[in-house]
Amino acid sequence: MFVGNLDLACMLWMVLVLFMLPPHTCYAFCPGSCHCLHLGAVKCSGFSITDVPEHMPTFMFLLQLNGTKMEVMNEQSLANLNNLLRFSLTNSHLHTVHPHAFHVATQLKSLKLSSNDLSTIPARVFSPLLNLEQLLLDSNQLETITPDMLEGLPRLLELDLSRNKLSGLVFNVFRGMTNLTFLNLGRNCIKKLPTSIFHPLTHLQHLLLYNNELETLEPGMFDGLVNLKELKIHHNHITSLPAQVFWPLRNLKILSLSSNRLQVIPEKSFYYMPSLSYLTLYKNPMSSLPVQLMGHMPYIKTFHLFNTNLTTVPGNLFTNMSGLLTLHIQFNNKLQELPSDLFCCLPNLKTLSLKSNNLQYLPPHLFSKQTTLNILLLSGNKLQTLPDNIFESLTGLSELDLRNNNLMTLPGHVFPSNTGLTFVHLSENPWDCSPTGIIRWIRHNWQLVPDRDNVTCRSPDSESDGMHHILRVVAMWLPTVEELITGLNSIYF
Repeated sequence: MFVGNLDLACMLWMVLVLFMLPPHTCYAFCPGSCHCLHLGAVKCSGFSITDVPEHMPTFMFLLQLNGTKMEVMNEQSLANLNNLLRFSLTNSHLHTVHPHAFHVATQLKSLKLSSNDLSTIPARVFSPLLNLEQLLLDSNQLETITPDMLEGLPRLLELDLSRNKLSGLVFNVFRGMTNLTFLNLGRNCIKKLPTSIFHPLTHLQHLLLYNNELETLEPGMFDGLVNLKELKIHHNHITSLPAQVFWPLRNLKILSLSSNRLQVIPEKSFYYMPSLSYLTLYKNPMSSLPVQLMGHMPYIKTFHLFNTNLTTVPGNLFTNMSGLLTLHIQFNNKLQELPSDLFCCLPNLKTLSLKSNNLQYLPPHLFSKQTTLNILLLSGNKLQTLPDNIFESLTGLSELDLRNNNLMTLPGHVFPSNTGLTFVHLSENPWDCSPTGIIRWIRHNWQLVPDRDNVTCRSPDSESDGMHHILRVVAMWLPTVEELITGLNSIYF
């Protein structure tokens, strides 16, 4: 017991002495072109480096080589680095890895070979790395990945194969990776994936397939991925979705399907996804949506639906999204009408954008439930008139954008008196500038109209821009024309 206490005391004393020494004292050598940090990390860069520098610090656990001329990893490159846990070789034109390059570094937990010129990988090159948790091979020239290339990685948690030239993958390429939680296949040229390719990855939480050339998703492709939280499939060529393909993903939080070629979405495609908090469908050529599409989604906060071919949307589209805070239905140049009850179940909505559609009319009670709405954008439509009191319930409204429509006048009580309205944008409309028209309202509320100097008049008829300008000035900054005439009469008569 006494000897044990003495050994412990000596060890503590040695550690204390080491921490009291200047940083470089712990490292008798720090190779040229390298920066040796105090806690065991070494960073090296420069074209003078053609292999792992010699005489590395004894206690080094992290080595980063960046921007070097190390084009080949030989079988002794990592020799005698017994404490090395994390190795990174990036931006170095690496094109060859010796089949036994990692036999001398079996303790590695993280390996990063990103942004190099690798076009192939030797079979079973990573199999000695039984403790490897992170493998990053992104931004290379890999055209194919076979099962034996990734063989022997039972503890791998993260695999990044993005930004390569992969055109497809075989069904058993990820065999044995039962602990994988993150898989990035984005920015490749993948056209099709086997149905069962992801089935062994029962612990997968993040699956990224964006920016490929996928044309379809196979039925049952995501079966068994009960732990998946993020699925990104945007920027592909997908034209249709199998029915119920997403139903197994009960814990999914993020689903991006934007920028595909979807024309039809099956009914109930997004049912049984109660954890979903982010969903994108924009930039798809859909002409309609099914009446039953969205299941219970209490955590959805933001939804975007723009650049589609929709002419209308189902009245119950947002019924199950009561927690929605931001909604953008915009840049749909065929969208002509909205159901009167479309926003009935969105009591918490803060921002609503309906700009740059083809709307010609708004139902009178369209915004009757939006008492918390702060921002309403209606610019870039073809609205000719607004129903009386359409904004009556918007007691929290601070910004309203009506620019670039066909409005000539506004109803007398269109703006509720008890709002905190701060901005009303009115320019690019053919306003009626008669004494009782919109100009009278601007005259009394000029501080709310930031674009007031660009409000032009279509009537009374005028032949010159100069008269337009005169009408604006008289109407905004002087008393009404009636008041002006009354005043002149009192002077001369």
